Order: sequence, then structure tokens, then C-alpha cells
Amino acid sequence: MVEKRLHLFQLVSPALPVGGFSYSEGLEWLVQHGRLGDAATLRSWLEAELRRGCLTVEAATLPGLMALLERTRSADPLEAEAALQAVVERDGWLLAQREAPELRAQQRQMGGSLGGLLADLGWPLPAGAPPLAWPAAWAWAGVCLQLDPGELVEAFLYSWVAGQISAAVRLVPLGPTQAQGLQLALAPLVAQRAQELAVTDPASLWTGGVGASLAQLGHAELYSRLFRS
Repeated sequence: MVEKRLHLFQLVSPALPVGGFSYSEGLEWLVQHGRLGDAATLRSWLEAELRRGCLTVEAATLPGLMALLERTRSADPLEAEAALQAVVERDGWLLAQREAPELRAQQRQMGGSLGGLLADLGWPLPAGAPPLAWPAAWAWAGVCLQLDPGELVEAFLYSWVAGQISAAVRLVPLGPTQAQGLQLALAPLVAQRAQELAVTDPASLWTGGVGASLAQLGHAELYSRLFRS
């Protein structure tokens, strides 16, 4: 049990070489256009995404993806092939939720990097599997590391919040102490949403992140940029 918890810590570590530090997911556009400029507005933004953003659909999909990816290891080749096809379809469905080309590129890049890392560590994707985007690659990491699906959902949400706060420290007048305070303040909501999403059918969810989508689409048109999305 202790070892699995340490594996979970490794997966959410900022040292994980997947390039997440280079993306802001629209925060940079919001800051440059005066829509987000302090800790209070950042908190409101993150809370809205945790409640209604596309992130919630991705998180809710993780347990099902883990189950399908586990079935790709079946000794029955027909069952394994059917499970892999279902993974590929769900992977494409999740990518289609992201309107901005930069966000789709981010999902592919980070997923490909995580898949490559796992392969180098001795856990290549199932035979015949194409590179997976970020959520499906995260689910594959959960299978390889034998993690609990509910804990994986919570770690997925926590990692996203931490990445957004890290980007905000470089964009907003936000000091490291404020940033850590915000991470602590959001912990109850992260835990609550993880518990809910772990048992929610992702097809039953809807997203209200219109503002996030517009910010992500607008990022490509910024004159100067620190981040890739």
C-alpha cells in the first residue's frame, strides 16, 4: 500500500518529464486581457473549471479507461482487440471535447511523452495501440502502477490545479505563499469532485467552460507568449 502511494506521488510530481510546465490552458490570454489578475479571480476560475470544465469529463473517464486498458491484457485476443478499439474511440471522443487546436496538441504531446516514459520504464502500450492523449495515457499509468481508480481521479484533478497555479505564479501578481494557500483552500473541492466523478458516467456530464474555450482559442493570436497554450 505504501509503495502504491509513492507511485501516485511520482505521477503527480512536477519532475515528471511530460512538459506540463509549458502550458497555461488559456490563463495567459485571460491575464493579458485583464480578465484574471489576482488570487481571488484565479480561485474563482479554478473552482468553475473543477465544477463544470472539460476537465471533469476527462476525470470521470479515467476509471472506465483503466478497466478497458486492463482488458487489453486479456489472453483472449478478441476481447483484447475489442477493449483496445474502445480505448481508441474514447480517446478520440475526449480530444473532440477540446475546441482549441493548441489544447488538442497539448493533450497529444503530454500523452505521448507519458506513454514513451512508461515504455522506457518497461510498460509499453498494448500491441497495436496508437499514441494516447493525456487522459488515456494517465489511465494507462494507473494500470501499470496498479493504482486505485478513485485515487487516480483525485491525483488527476490535483495535478491539474497545481499546474494551473504554477502557471499563474509566472503570469499574475501571485507569490508562492499565496499560491500554496490557494492549493490548500481548493483541496476540499478537489477531494469532493474526485469522489463524485469517480462514480459518474462521463456521458452524463455537460461542460460549461465556454469562457475557457474562448480563452484557449484566443491564445494562438497573442502577440507575445510565455506558454504554448
